[in-house]
Amino acid sequence: MTLEIITSRALAPYRHGFFTRRGGASSGIFAGLNCGTGSSDQTEIVEINRHRVAMALGVADDHLVTVHQVHSATAVPLDSPPAERPKADAVVTRTHGIGLAILTADCQPVLFADAEAGVIGAAHAGWRGSLDGVLEATLDAMESLGASRQNTQAVIGPSISQQSYEVGPEFLDQFLMADPDNSRFFAGGEGDRVHFDLPSYGLHRLREAGVGHAEWTRHCTYADPARFYSYRRSTHAGEADYGRLISAIRL
Repeated sequence: MTLEIITSRALAPYRHGFFTRRGGASSGIFAGLNCGTGSSDQTEIVEINRHRVAMALGVADDHLVTVHQVHSATAVPLDSPPAERPKADAVVTRTHGIGLAILTADCQPVLFADAEAGVIGAAHAGWRGSLDGVLEATLDAMESLGASRQNTQAVIGPSISQQSYEVGPEFLDQFLMADPDNSRFFAGGEGDRVHFDLPSYGLHRLREAGVGHAEWTRHCTYADPARFYSYRRSTHAGEADYGRLISAIRL
């Protein structure tokens, strides 16, 4: 099956994509393009899937760079593929031939580009990383390579939508403690439950940070099992594991 790749004009002229699960070699609960080396999927099958992504981007397999994601606010600049994946949740570069990739399964994959400076970035922005500042850290790291925020385009890919993201009062409290105005990103649910709008919060943080343009592709990972993996959906279904989507950009 052909790979399905969601793109944005905002990231032109760079080759990039928010890859759906379609077109992969995995089977069972991972059926499709599972690129998660941390999943219990067969290692050789995950490698085949990642090879297909590298081919689509036009980079060598060992130049498709991912990080060891830890839900942090750490962003690292790279000038060459690292020997070992750094513990971070964002990566930036100005080196041609490198593809920067992020894995998600409900969290926000965010791709960045400053075409004037020739600097790109990719961030894994779940609720914790977004709250702690991973998006701003990515922009800081891009600036260290010569990018400017006003020239940077940022695109949030398929993520869990507010309708599907029910949380408890302790979750809400963390955001209100950080900024009472964060209440605007929550809507009422049943009892003491509320629904969190992660993509809108991400867009808010990006725009407040001064990016030239920020958008969300408006795809919900939870609501579309044929196209996207979802940690929360797999948990609700009682599945033992879940696949990881990949989002990538290259110079």
